[in-house]
Amino acid sequence: MKLRLVCLWAALTALAAAAESGGAGTPPAGTRPNILFILVDDLGYMDIGANNPQTFYETPNIDALAKKGMRFTAGYAACPVCSPTRASILTGKYPQRTGVTDYIGAAQPEKWKRPTPLLPAPYQERLALDEITLAEAFKAAGYRTFFAGKWHLGPEGFWPEDQGFEINRGGTDRGGPYGGNKYFSPYGNPRLADGPPGEHLPDRLATETARFIEANRERPFFACLSFYSVHTPLMARPDLQKKYEEKRQRLGLEPRWGREGQREVRWVQEHAVYAAMVEAMDQAVGKVLAKLEELGLADRTVVVFTSDNGGLSTSEGHPTSNLPLRAGKGWLYEGGIREPLIVHAPGVTRPGTVCDTPVTSPDFFPTLLELAGLPPRPGQHVDGVSFVPLLRGAELGRGPIFWHYPHYGNQGGAPAGAVREGDWKLIEWYEDGRLELYDLRRDLSEQHDLAAEQPLKVKQMHARLEAWRKSVGARMPALNPQPSSREEAASSRRKQSS
Repeated sequence: MKLRLVCLWAALTALAAAAESGGAGTPPAGTRPNILFILVDDLGYMDIGANNPQTFYETPNIDALAKKGMRFTAGYAACPVCSPTRASILTGKYPQRTGVTDYIGAAQPEKWKRPTPLLPAPYQERLALDEITLAEAFKAAGYRTFFAGKWHLGPEGFWPEDQGFEINRGGTDRGGPYGGNKYFSPYGNPRLADGPPGEHLPDRLATETARFIEANRERPFFACLSFYSVHTPLMARPDLQKKYEEKRQRLGLEPRWGREGQREVRWVQEHAVYAAMVEAMDQAVGKVLAKLEELGLADRTVVVFTSDNGGLSTSEGHPTSNLPLRAGKGWLYEGGIREPLIVHAPGVTRPGTVCDTPVTSPDFFPTLLELAGLPPRPGQHVDGVSFVPLLRGAELGRGPIFWHYPHYGNQGGAPAGAVREGDWKLIEWYEDGRLELYDLRRDLSEQHDLAAEQPLKVKQMHARLEAWRKSVGARMPALNPQPSSREEAASSRRKQSS
């Protein structure tokens, strides 16, 4: 009897300790790693030196991070535009489950004015408050939570402080730094006090993040540094702009253009203003990483660096080139969805390792929980798969990755869906049902459509894509009731294919 009582007391004590620390199997607060999640807006896969040694841009701090951790060559955004990817990261779900399938602010179908054969699907204009976000999961486990920069997931009442972040520096409904003097103070941002005149926004966001880290050095934290950079407006520090204008002249670089649909697509990285924006962002990353080193926290902090969609190459100044990747932001070709992704997890990742296994935005939620020793939340991150095995150097059967973008973006793309399975990628264009099939191992640039040569593969992958759309409740675009719109669009498509 006495032995049974001792065992019962031990069991109750263990349960109480687990509850206090956030759940069974959860390490005590003092041993949990910090999490620093760095999200850059519109940064293309080929925009960092770690992925592209020939890049025109200079990213020494990001490249150094890659040498310390694991660099992914097939890290994907859940959508080729920003808001859906951001919702996917925070919820562990594909955008179709949250309803946030287009950038918030895009015209809903009832207000659609463009002469297109389809009306875009309706979408949710805010991330629902009943979603359990990454920030809420970490806050419940005793982490301090912090957000700085671009949010773009709904109006006031749906901002970071309403979704689990205790501190919000600059996160509002805006998709870019559109108030005040934009990238320079005064910012005109209701969640970011103005700095001295001329203060640069990327540096300010890094400063706020570094301050938060220092103030919480004694307890675990989840900090999300979500840059407005390198999104439009294209504005740069004068000193850096001058540097890249001189570099462009020294290298003899000139713009070269191709075609993607009806749009021009940039083929050479030589845009001085964009290059300056990339370097300023890299310097801001370096400032935060240096603070971790200064405080002795680098060996206790998981750092994730990624982007929300591909580089902007077919619109709004066409500032970057994603070659050899096809197209860019707004398209389901690789240039629109393949992202820079670097993860440094001390004690888990080996320095300088490279992983070719595809992962995608919903995977961050279960991955970060596992790295922190926190229990999974399978009812929330239903689409995410933890890629911790990859970080440890093991294999992972990730399974297929899906996309559904039932909208017309601002960059020339049309409503489409896609699935990647192994090296094969299928794209379905919703306007006419056209199917394209690519072998990414042999054709990363997606120049050789193999659909006619591989009818069985097309049939299998298309069936998989249709079944997935049904399982997540994906909304589809509808026919545009204006006949002239369909006729004009059909004529345009014929010209493109001829």
